[in-house]
Amino acid sequence: MVTFEDTELRILLTPFPQKKKIPAPSQKKKVILIAGPTAVGKTRLSLIVAKAIGGEIISADSMQVYRGMDIGTAKASLEERRQIPHHLIDSRDLDESFNVVEFYEEAMHAMKEIFDKGGVPIIVGGTGFYIHSLIYGPPSGPPSEPELRKSLEAEMKEKGTAVLYERLRVLDPEYAKAITQNDRHKIIRGLEIISLANQKVSELSSVTSENLDLFDFRSWFIHIPREILYQKIEMRCDEMIAAGFVDEVKRLEKEGLRSNRTACQAIGYRQCLDYLDSAQTQEDWDRFIAAFKQASRNLAKRQFTWFKREPLFRWLDLQKVPLETAAEMIIQDYELSF
Repeated sequence: MVTFEDTELRILLTPFPQKKKIPAPSQKKKVILIAGPTAVGKTRLSLIVAKAIGGEIISADSMQVYRGMDIGTAKASLEERRQIPHHLIDSRDLDESFNVVEFYEEAMHAMKEIFDKGGVPIIVGGTGFYIHSLIYGPPSGPPSEPELRKSLEAEMKEKGTAVLYERLRVLDPEYAKAITQNDRHKIIRGLEIISLANQKVSELSSVTSENLDLFDFRSWFIHIPREILYQKIEMRCDEMIAAGFVDEVKRLEKEGLRSNRTACQAIGYRQCLDYLDSAQTQEDWDRFIAAFKQASRNLAKRQFTWFKREPLFRWLDLQKVPLETAAEMIIQDYELSF
């Protein structure tokens, strides 16, 4: 195994300011967290690490839980999942809901199972809200109220997403900055919480932060320069199209994709559904491809922004170290932290 001195690690890791001091780990159970923007190489890296240390992977992706949403969510292949156990993938049908609280509970259950077998939990994904909830506990907030939700959805349909997003921005500007005008579900949920709790979403505290006392999260954010990442994102969009992404969306549409408020807004799926609703001319096709790529780039921007606020994560530039070397660094960090 390649070993790295502390000075080398400091050079290879992108320095990033810490917002608060994190207590030093004691005899906590160790969990590896690998986050990063879309298309950066999280899956490949996590598989190398998992094979080396007997790890099992827990997906922290809000869409990979849905069966059939395979190409557009870049799931690990069936062969890769046979080699390394994966959790929270293909655990829901399209007519079932999935939210951050369910993710927290199921990820915690998966971690316990992995620890009981003597394995190492490796959390992998780019959904910052989910990863944050695992570290600090899911956000508090009142349960959804069907009539209010129905009213807000009807208003959004009548007036448009931009109107409700602007209202949210006025009522809770900090929370509004964390989402976009296209996050319809989060806009509605935010307005719902403000109405029911008479409190800003950004002021809600986590249910618990005891996980910081129980687990030593060895947390990494992998990245590459944005201009290179955006090229990779556009290439991956083209590869998804070539792999049959449009046919996947057509099949999922028949299975109820449009009825799932969250899944139908997923990157790529939303843009493809819009294309299927069009006359499907060459101009419509070009518009779909451009929108798909733009939405994917915007997702990456939001992922960079989110993890800049996460103090536990060390940033690792894959342009400075090969993927295999990055894996060795993560493995060594895990083994030497005992």
